[in-house]
Amino acid sequence: MKSLLKLAVAGAVGAVSFASVSMAALKTGDKAPDFSAPAYLAGKPFTFHLADALKKGPVVVYFFPAAHTSGCNVEAHLFSESIDKFKAENVTVIGVTAGNTDQLADFSKETEHCGGKFAVAADTDAKIAGEYDALLKMKPGWSDRTSYLVAPSGDIAAAYSALKPDDHVKEMLAAAKSLKK
Repeated sequence: MKSLLKLAVAGAVGAVSFASVSMAALKTGDKAPDFSAPAYLAGKPFTFHLADALKKGPVVVYFFPAAHTSGCNVEAHLFSESIDKFKAENVTVIGVTAGNTDQLADFSKETEHCGGKFAVAADTDAKIAGEYDALLKMKPGWSDRTSYLVAPSGDIAAAYSALKPDDHVKEMLAAAKSLKK
């Protein structure tokens, strides 16, 4: 019976630890920090300005740990596959990372990653990730895997944080669709 109780307590502690991973620091209704950053779209450099993008409609700002890493490759590919669905909702997608920023030009154009369908921005000093409280605790100086939908007003409309890349697209797309209602 004691071992069953220990197992239940361990499971509860594990569940609480896992649940905290899926909670982003900025909450719905918070003001999204404005930023400009060097970025790439299909390998071509430009400067991304959040304020300018918001003039066109909502923006998904998704933070990822580093270009050319397994989970980030998967997440970028999933966003790439769904970019037409985001465009149908008038949503701009921008990936932001503080890790492997020297590899973003290639990452932005490679078919198995972004495929030239959306931009990725370099957060070279992790300042943007810090302002969004999206820093990876286990690898200082790298971005966490956190996604935000920013409404044209500049307010956070939705937030999702989980190291597993699989549900970020689904969560942000659902939020974008509900924003229209």
